[in-house]
Amino acid sequence: MVSASFSVPQENVLQLGLREGMKVGEFGVGSGHYARAAAGVVGPSGKVYAVDVQEDILKHVKLNTHERHERVIETVWGDIEKPGGSHLRDASLDALILANTLFQVENRFGLLSEMKRVLKPGAKLLVVDWAGSYAGMGPTPDKVVPEHEAEAFFINGGFHKAKAFRAGPHHYGIVFTMPSL
Repeated sequence: MVSASFSVPQENVLQLGLREGMKVGEFGVGSGHYARAAAGVVGPSGKVYAVDVQEDILKHVKLNTHERHERVIETVWGDIEKPGGSHLRDASLDALILANTLFQVENRFGLLSEMKRVLKPGAKLLVVDWAGSYAGMGPTPDKVVPEHEAEAFFINGGFHKAKAFRAGPHHYGIVFTMPSL
């Protein structure tokens, strides 16, 4: 069971309305909890691309992936802050997850560009991040990206806000949609 102080990936990915067979990306995969939660929904006919710049993290994700999700989750070594850096095809994803990553991003405009490149028109983006800094848990206060700032950044970047929700006691969640052509 996940500690009450953290977000619950299985519940939060449901906000995306994923279905069997969809293609999903997670940028900045970290522990892989969101990738595994998405894999459980999209099933064996779907695909989850777990993208991270740290190879040791990707090895950890592979080692901790249940055998029923081994063919669903594909780890990808890439830089999500550079156009083309995720190595995913243009307009290839139905949904994208950015969980506990925005506060670490140095080149937000590079990230935005890469997200828009890989998402299909009408695709969804789930942003989950820390609502604050909690006495050593989560990012330092100067690294926290407040919900209103994240929302404004993605809206100004061309996404449409679909909904916001409480993603856990210390996290916010926002679902955006990629404009249709």
